[in-house]
Amino acid sequence: MALDESATRAELADAPTPRDPQTAYRERLAYFTTLRDAYNRRRYGWANLSVVAFLGALALLVVAAFEGGGWWLVGGLLALALFVVAFVRQAQLDERHRRYVALCELSVEGQARLRRDWSHMTLRAAPSPAAAETPETPANALAASNAADLDLLGHASLQHLLHTATTPAGQELLTAWLLAPAPPALIRERQAAVRELAPQLNLRDELSVFGKLSNMQASEYQRFITWAGESAQLARGSWLSAWSFVAPLALALLVAAQISGVIPYPLWLLVLIVNVGVIQQRGQQIETEVDRVAGTRNAFLPYAGLFAFLRTQRYEAPLLRRTHDALEAVSGSADAQLRTLGRIMRFGDARLSVIGPALQIGLLWNVHTLRLLEGWRARSGSRVAGWFALLAEVEALAGLGALSFDNPEWAFPDITAMSGTSRLEAQALGHPLLPPDACVRNDVTVGPPGTFLLVTGSNMSGKSTLLRAIGVNVALAQAGAPVCAASMSLPPLALGSSMRAQDSLEEGVSYFMAELRRLKQVVDYLRAVAQQGERVPIFLLDEILSGTNTSERQIAARTVIRHLLDHGATGVVSTHDLTLAQAPDLTPLSQAVHFTERFTRDANGPAMTFDYILRPGIATSVNALKLMELVGLPAPDSVDGPRPEDSQRVGQ
Repeated sequence: MALDESATRAELADAPTPRDPQTAYRERLAYFTTLRDAYNRRRYGWANLSVVAFLGALALLVVAAFEGGGWWLVGGLLALALFVVAFVRQAQLDERHRRYVALCELSVEGQARLRRDWSHMTLRAAPSPAAAETPETPANALAASNAADLDLLGHASLQHLLHTATTPAGQELLTAWLLAPAPPALIRERQAAVRELAPQLNLRDELSVFGKLSNMQASEYQRFITWAGESAQLARGSWLSAWSFVAPLALALLVAAQISGVIPYPLWLLVLIVNVGVIQQRGQQIETEVDRVAGTRNAFLPYAGLFAFLRTQRYEAPLLRRTHDALEAVSGSADAQLRTLGRIMRFGDARLSVIGPALQIGLLWNVHTLRLLEGWRARSGSRVAGWFALLAEVEALAGLGALSFDNPEWAFPDITAMSGTSRLEAQALGHPLLPPDACVRNDVTVGPPGTFLLVTGSNMSGKSTLLRAIGVNVALAQAGAPVCAASMSLPPLALGSSMRAQDSLEEGVSYFMAELRRLKQVVDYLRAVAQQGERVPIFLLDEILSGTNTSERQIAARTVIRHLLDHGATGVVSTHDLTLAQAPDLTPLSQAVHFTERFTRDANGPAMTFDYILRPGIATSVNALKLMELVGLPAPDSVDGPRPEDSQRVGQ
């Protein structure tokens, strides 16, 4: 039963929209919970009435059948009519109740996002079905590596934080934006659109709730898009389409002729025999084609109303206006055509009823259904991908808008022009995935090209987190989103990282070889970027080449870093190896910063604390042996002062 969209949108328009995200989600949850519970009571009331009306109608009709009397029959028919009214009304209220259940869930998830409570946030986004067809290029391979290094995808990731996109197309597009940097002009256009969408909670909830209620999976979406773009199948056997019209007419005429005595023989049986032959020959193929659409109907049909809704919106941001104009040009037809497709599928559902076999043999019902589907596909199929692409862009921008609303203290970065002094500068930079109350912010400068930031410090002091904070914020900035910083400026960047290389027993690859392969990816990609001259190459290297002995690591690490700098790259290197900071060829090109810790002993035993504040210069303390003492392993009596062996990586 169709939802009364105007009434429910009027109720949504009355929902609280405070600017403070914590207050907004709390008040909206209370508002939606009240409506959810009210509709729940009403739908159960109508459900009970439908049961009483049905039983009453049954009893009255039984009495009328045995006792006679028109009043019993009239009463039974009136009770039956009441049952139909109650059943229809219950279905309408069920739809509204499901809607407010979904809106309550969105508000609960909004509160979880503010806390970074990943266990209470749905990870809706899934890999695109087309991902396996993506060409294996150095840029694509490195994008996948960067995603793993920086927690861009998967559980407790940037993708997880942006989980407000609920349609497969929106999820796929938003993921693509995180992995591939946009041109500066497009970034600025997205920023304007995100600023405009950020306070529009009702619009964003409208987008999200449709995706939740449709529950379209990525596989269903891809099947529907694929089906819509294919050419007609029935047209290849045009005799079948012609026979689907001739057979019912011939059957009706021959039956009428026998009944009237014009023809004494049941020649109409010949039509049924031919129909059975047609079903035997082509029935399975036709059934399969119809099922391809039937399996996705409940997923795509709700979007008819969504296209109509988006057409009514008005925007100021140029990117949103262009998207709206494109939607306005197609969404009328998109709305009407998707509803038409739904009606065709309801027509086809008769094949599943108890009289389905008779309809198939007598009227070739599936052939008519397929003919209608292919007529729809011929008219509208080529435009379907465009419809959903426009919807995906609005939804992806709304997802970034939700991120901006949830984090009002975050800044939109300034994308500067390429120049010889291009550098990344951020004030109060934090890691976007950390809970706000646990996020320590630092001022960071990386660049200009040909120089790098050298981060030293002991185990667990925050070096890797700083590198990831830089990388994740770069991904956000170049997607058009706000960043976790008080301010940030950066040129167009091409990022390569080596932070989480993994060995492979199956492939016979050691940790050191895995890291070498990753470094080869980074070097090849950033060298190619430097030659193109359109973006500044930037690298993030965490404990470079830690899988080999100290002397060779020092030589190899210096060689790789110097090679990248010579090709116009800039970046950040974290290390325990303090000798790297003393290399004569790198010292003039590096800016040294460090983290430190505080180690105490009291009656409760040893304790270590970190403030995660970035300080200038090289680290002056180490803590590998102290950590041994903390976990209860045998350690030397004295652990004060730096030692060469303490530079080994332990538990970072």
